[in-house]
Amino acid sequence: MPAGAHFAGMVAQHVELALFEQSLGNIEGLHRPFCDRVADAAEKTAGSVLFDVRVDGDICVQRMAAIGYGVTGTAIIVMDKYGQLRCASVNGDTALLVAELAAWDASPLREQARVDHRGTAIILLAKLRSSGHFARF
Repeated sequence: MPAGAHFAGMVAQHVELALFEQSLGNIEGLHRPFCDRVADAAEKTAGSVLFDVRVDGDICVQRMAAIGYGVTGTAIIVMDKYGQLRCASVNGDTALLVAELAAWDASPLREQARVDHRGTAIILLAKLRSSGHFARF
């Protein structure tokens, strides 16, 4: 296994551990908002949130976010229609889509309202599924 693939796998494992710890802290089944959970996982794993977007039009996934770790890699977190979170590390062939969504997320609200990100989010999710991540829940 190439060193880069090993580090990418470790990224997803660390994020999954942080998300699992959060689930243990849920009181009476109440979940914190997706954006708070992603931000907490990023903080606990020394990453930074690249984007957090709604995924409209998918029958399984309602939200998707990315946590970046510089040269180490990127973790994508998705939330299904029932609030369950899943995580995967991504590779270079999705880097442009991740960068495009990160740029959209960082843009002013006026720009976000003008530029539609949904197509990019759906394409990224499709690429992840075709590489074996986030098969239909």
